[in-house]
Amino acid sequence: MSDAPDSALSLPLIALFKGVLYQEDDPALWQSLLDLQSRVRDYLGVLGLQLILDEAEGYAYLRQRQEEDQTAPGQVALPRLITRRQLSYPVSLLLALLRKRLAEFDASSGEARLILSREQIADLLRLFLAEGSNEAKLADRIDAHIAKVVELGFLRRLRGKDEQFEVRRILKAYVDAQWLNEFDQRLRDYTGRIADKDDSP
Repeated sequence: MSDAPDSALSLPLIALFKGVLYQEDDPALWQSLLDLQSRVRDYLGVLGLQLILDEAEGYAYLRQRQEEDQTAPGQVALPRLITRRQLSYPVSLLLALLRKRLAEFDASSGEARLILSREQIADLLRLFLAEGSNEAKLADRIDAHIAKVVELGFLRRLRGKDEQFEVRRILKAYVDAQWLNEFDQRLRDYTGRIADKDDSP
C-alpha cells in the first residue's frame, strides 16, 4: 500500500494548506474533513502541524506545533511552515474591537452571523485614531485597515454589498480572552495618554 495520500484525503489537506476551511463554504468538503479527521491529523503531525477544528463554529485551520511539542530528544526542530505575521497597531486594534463586538453580539442576539457596515466598523476605529484635519486621509487609512483584516480572513465582504462585512467566527480562536485583556490594558494606557494630551494647555 502506498504512503501517498489518496484523493479523498488530498482534498481537505489542500484546502487547509490554502487557508481556513469553513463548513458553510463547502459542506461536502467539511464532512470529508470530519470523516477523515484522524488521518488528516496523522499526516499533518509528520509536518509539525496541528489541525484546529471547531465543529460548533464550523471552521478548521492549521497551526504550527510549539517547538517543545514537535521535537523529541535528539531531534532537530522542523522549519516553520506557517508564517507568523506582525500586525500593525491599528490592525491589532481593529481585531480587538471586532472580537469584543462579536462577544457582545453573541451575548445579546440569537443570530449566527454578525454583519457590520463599513461605517459601523469605521466608527469603532475613529475613537482611537487621531483624526487630524484631513477627514479624507483618515477615511483612506480606515479603509486600508479594513482591507487588511479582510485579507487576513477575519472579515468577509458580502457578495454584491461591498459596504457590508461579515465578522468571521475564526476571530474567536485567534483573539482569546488573555490577548483581549492584555490589549484592553494597552488601550487604557493609550486613551489615557490621549486624554492627558487633550487636557494639557
